[in-house]
Amino acid sequence: MRTLLLLSILAALALAALCYESHESMESYEISPFINRRNANTFMSPQQRWRAKAQERIRERTKPAYEISREACDDFKLCERYAMVYGYNAAYNRYFRQRRGTK
Repeated sequence: MRTLLLLSILAALALAALCYESHESMESYEISPFINRRNANTFMSPQQRWRAKAQERIRERTKPAYEISREACDDFKLCERYAMVYGYNAAYNRYFRQRRGTK
């Protein structure tokens, strides 16, 4: 009888702990995820947008070779499947670095 009482108290505490809804979980219901077009871009000034575009161009030019080969392999489905088994380097070598006249 004592264990049954202890077990029911533990179950009640577990139920209270798991079903408690805090104030933080209700915050997502208060704000709509959609905003109008006018307010959509107000958080970034034109200067910041230009700087972000310039940094993206620099990143595209200074990519490492393995990242360029991985992106090329991701666009080709057979290469991507081969890469899942043997790795991106082997897949890129197989599909994009083949010499002419060889299989």
